[in-house]
Amino acid sequence: MKVFFDECMPRPLIALLAGLEIETAQGMGWGRKKNGELLKLTETQFEVFVTTDRNLRYQQNLKGRKIAILVLTPNVLSVLLSNYVRIGAAIKAMQPGEYQELTLA
Repeated sequence: MKVFFDECMPRPLIALLAGLEIETAQGMGWGRKKNGELLKLTETQFEVFVTTDRNLRYQQNLKGRKIAILVLTPNVLSVLLSNYVRIGAAIKAMQPGEYQELTLA
């Protein structure tokens, strides 16, 4: 599964998500792209867009998108790292065009 990590996502999480093909905004040279442009770019190359930006759904029209969008909260490194199993399972369960917010503790 091809997964895109928005630039707000911590890179240490990538090593814990074995079995997923993950690219980052920085790795793709898209670190300074705005969300609208970023969604258009990722939609053609990736299946899942992962971010911690909870405002994305208010800032962008997500209706009709082909890419699945997973929003993780809170954006706290230790919380994200300790929940890598849940995050990986959520990514693998995403369907095209689906939007999901996963609140972690």
